[in-house]
Amino acid sequence: MENLKLASPWVTYFNKLNALFGKDPEIHLVMDNDTPEVKLYVDSDKKADALMRLLPVSVTFGNVILKVSVIPANPELGVSRAALIKDAFEGNPVYAWDIDLSLPLSTQTIRYVMFKNEVVQFYNDQLDDPNGNLTTLYQDIAKELIGESDGVHFCTDDPTKPHPEENDSHNYDCGDYHCCDSQDSWGN
Repeated sequence: MENLKLASPWVTYFNKLNALFGKDPEIHLVMDNDTPEVKLYVDSDKKADALMRLLPVSVTFGNVILKVSVIPANPELGVSRAALIKDAFEGNPVYAWDIDLSLPLSTQTIRYVMFKNEVVQFYNDQLDDPNGNLTTLYQDIAKELIGESDGVHFCTDDPTKPHPEENDSHNYDCGDYHCCDSQDSWGN
């Protein structure tokens, strides 16, 4: 703790973006601390369009405004928020699968986006952890960076449970997966 150097909150934000999207071979992230700006260079036009619509163009941390730039090859337009999220995570190794479920006695459909069941940990020299690490799940990062709205929920896959398409999806119980309660992923 004697060599403790606190990371700025915008560095933490970049680390979370990198944890969520850095493994995707079509996305390359760069942090410019001088500006400050995060640039996401995206090879897939469809994915770039989805990220441009899902991520904020800037995030304010006190008197510092972090610019978030998605730089596509050639932009094309997506459709619904659920479709944008699917486009944004398609091919990303942290993404497991998703399912659309109709609510009983309703015309509303809810999409559950499942992320791999992995603990995400990266160096983030904050006071939260004496070792300077941030420990979380992909679903929590997605909830914070993209937000849950318009019937889209982020979850963590439970590999011990059968995939809903292997069963009758009408009997699917979202309570089998870690996203259908009001608690965070650590049970708080």
